Amino acid sequence: MRIHAAVTKVLLIIALLSGTSYSQVSSVYSFLKLDAGARASALGGSFSSSADDAYSIFYNPAAISTITKRQGKVGFNKYLLDINGGLGAYSQKLGNSGYIGAGISYLNYGSFDQYDENSVSTGTFSSNDLALLVGYSNVYKDNFHYGANLKFIYSNIGEFSSTALAADLGIQYIIPASMWNIGVSLLNVGAQLSKFGSVSEDLPIDLRAGVSKKLEHLPLRVYFEFDNLASGEEDFWNRLANISVGGEFEISKNVDLRVGYNNSERQDLKTGSSIGIAGFSAGIGFRPIENYSFDYSFNSLGNIGSIHRIDVGFDLK
Repeated sequence: MRIHAAVTKVLLIIALLSGTSYSQVSSVYSFLKLDAGARASALGGSFSSSADDAYSIFYNPAAISTITKRQGKVGFNKYLLDINGGLGAYSQKLGNSGYIGAGISYLNYGSFDQYDENSVSTGTFSSNDLALLVGYSNVYKDNFHYGANLKFIYSNIGEFSSTALAADLGIQYIIPASMWNIGVSLLNVGAQLSKFGSVSEDLPIDLRAGVSKKLEHLPLRVYFEFDNLASGEEDFWNRLANISVGGEFEISKNVDLRVGYNNSERQDLKTGSSIGIAGFSAGIGFRPIENYSFDYSFNSLGNIGSIHRIDVGFDLK
């Protein structure tokens, strides 16, 4: 099997899933750009300013210290074809020394036909991606939160594999009186430990900046975020097209409805004259019993298909 052909297949798939054009894919670890969790994906991925959610560790490690209880989440993601993924996260207070969290994200691309250089079938091969995170966060003078993650990344394509080590950094400023949250995070800063071939590849560094606001007279929190601000675009203003917005409606004490829009995904998923509702998302959250939550999200990839995510969350005493 030629490793270049196998890598190309996987990169094409991850480009479709993450709404990134293939020409922009610079790393085999581009799966790190996929949304983590049903709530965040329903909000268009606008989540760097979110608080009190264990999955925030994937978007902004500073948010770990906004979680007052021991909290855990596990989830399942159904992507295109037979591509599936799972993730989990946990966070808790560490005495008077701050807050700690951990997360895991896994993606399985299914099975591929394998051929040699003469186009003779030699069986099948599979491909998987894995990220493991540990994070620390603390708060300064009640409003300013800061945090960092250490991240181990593993990827394999057939008999070949690659590993990397990265860090995430983040800050949040929360204003309870006016119900504003402001978040900035820098994700995936690191380097490969081992390579697929002889050439080192860059990690998908992502600089994110977002705000969210709970409206005063409506049961609605609005999210607004710029993603991928560290992209290679020569014109900085072009990076501002990477906008995601979301809205979370509190229908009742136990039910939330969510909608979102990701502009960069919509632009990158254009296929001909019609792109349908590509880039739009929706979801719902239930809290049927105390200390437990269930979340579902739907993300449209336009003519290509859609992504479904389901999560279960729990608070521990």
